[in-house]
Amino acid sequence: MKTLTLILLVLPLCIFSQDMNNEKLDTIYTTVSDSIQGKPGAWQFFVKEIPLMSITDTNHNRMRIISPIADSSSLSDELIKAALVANFHTALDVKYAVSDGVLWSVFIHPLKELSEHQVKDAVSQVYYAHINFGTTFASTALTFPGRVSDSDNDVEKEKEQPRFKKL
Repeated sequence: MKTLTLILLVLPLCIFSQDMNNEKLDTIYTTVSDSIQGKPGAWQFFVKEIPLMSITDTNHNRMRIISPIADSSSLSDELIKAALVANFHTALDVKYAVSDGVLWSVFIHPLKELSEHQVKDAVSQVYYAHINFGTTFASTALTFPGRVSDSDNDVEKEKEQPRFKKL
């Protein structure tokens, strides 16, 4: 009975395992990009003139797709706040992040668990988060309700929203 239970718990994991790797990523990136350079595990490529990079760490089962947007020191407090709100509402699977003085659009995920469709979608979202920075801040057409409040009226509306209560 224990063996049957173990099989029933492990079998679905095996069925849904994606087993993404650097060779598959290389093929995907080559097909979705206008130009590509680098080597498996460290790529630089362009999608419609927007630079993207992808880095993998197979030992730790991690990957990321990133695109540099702007020098972070050139950003106003308003833009930084809007990017943080977008991380919750419109950036979806990608996020805006700052590292080494650069604002990036970033997708970070376990490597092996990705499907080909998810990788293509991630490239698209990183691209759209890049080009929509400063306007809609959206990585897809899907958004969750929310916005940056900048007036007293908006503050009053926010106060009407349900809040979590400490238990």
